Amino acid sequence: QVQLVESGGGSVPAGGSLRLSCAASGSIFMINAMGWYRQVLGEPRELVATTSSAGRPSYADSVRGRFTISRDNAKNTVYLQMNTLNPEDTAVYYCNADVVQFDGRRGAYWGEGTQVTVSS
Repeated sequence: QVQLVESGGGSVPAGGSLRLSCAASGSIFMINAMGWYRQVLGEPRELVATTSSAGRPSYADSVRGRFTISRDNAKNTVYLQMNTLNPEDTAVYYCNADVVQFDGRRGAYWGEGTQVTVSS
């Protein structure tokens, strides 16, 4: 009953920028924290950035200063502005949301991912 759809991935040269978007839809009463994670094949999924319901951001050390997470609660959407990309940022990026549904259920939901590829 809750779906997250990411967009904005693609291929860029090192030093370039991308902006990812993730829109949540479905039986949503409230969204608490939202975040972005990334995963390279064969490696664990890692936290990139999170934002609280009030928009308070938190970042992994590897992206702090380069990436900016933001959200638009009216649109149930979270964004990730990625600047100064490097090849180590290459991964599938996943959106996550802590959702309270109208029936009171609370849980974490994931998007299907969007590929980001950074060439050197």
